[in-house]
Amino acid sequence: MTAHSPSLDALDRSIVAATQGGLPLVTRPFAEVARAVGASEAEVIARFRQMHYSGVVRRIAAVPNHYALGLRANGMTVWDVDDAAVGELGRNVGALAFVTHCYRRPRREGWPYNLFAMVHGATREEVETKADAIGKLIGAACRASEILYSTRILKKTGFRLSA
Repeated sequence: MTAHSPSLDALDRSIVAATQGGLPLVTRPFAEVARAVGASEAEVIARFRQMHYSGVVRRIAAVPNHYALGLRANGMTVWDVDDAAVGELGRNVGALAFVTHCYRRPRREGWPYNLFAMVHGATREEVETKADAIGKLIGAACRASEILYSTRILKKTGFRLSA
């Protein structure tokens, strides 16, 4: 595989299939994957590095279940900020420890918001306190904002290979 040709061979597909539901929760997860696919731990790690380099795999990260952690109020804060400032403001907002996702989105007719930041809390009051902190950081650049609360739990999964 090269950066320009992200084709998967049989071993790569086996590795992806073995991990698409998550890495094993053991001390050496790549060694466990290696045993499952008939490769060495070093080969699995090298294959993941190459798949990441080529863009086949975007990231490997822990995804905690915030509901199980007691964080049941989930608010996507949306902000209407000057397009010239959204890059710097987004970096600053995204650096806040309590912001789990932060990104820029294009405005749409009837929807003026271009900066999105997800926050979680045990209560809506906690989410609102965090949104207030974001608002203070954005300051006068904020023209409008809202908090969009989750109303139901959606099962989130990544891409799945078919058999």
